[in-house]
Amino acid sequence: MNLFVSNLGFGLQDEDLRKMFEGFGAVSSAKIIMDRATGRSRGFGFVEMPDDAAAKVAITSLDGTSSDGRAINVTEARPKETGRGNGGGGGRW
Repeated sequence: MNLFVSNLGFGLQDEDLRKMFEGFGAVSSAKIIMDRATGRSRGFGFVEMPDDAAAKVAITSLDGTSSDGRAINVTEARPKETGRGNGGGGGRW
């Protein structure tokens, strides 16, 4: 199951995110999303856990808890939408 974790502290690293969830079961991957321009955390990330039951326990146990002084949000990740354009624009005509 893929989990979406938001409101993360900007100092957290991928390994910190992994450790946060490993207490509930195996973690296949843990990735904090970084801003391409600045290289700084965008404050959210994704965790993949192969055991759905363990992932659900992690959601109920960690959602709303404090990490790095912030109340984190943990939910099941929604599938990425495809076929959505960015709308273009922004240039001179």
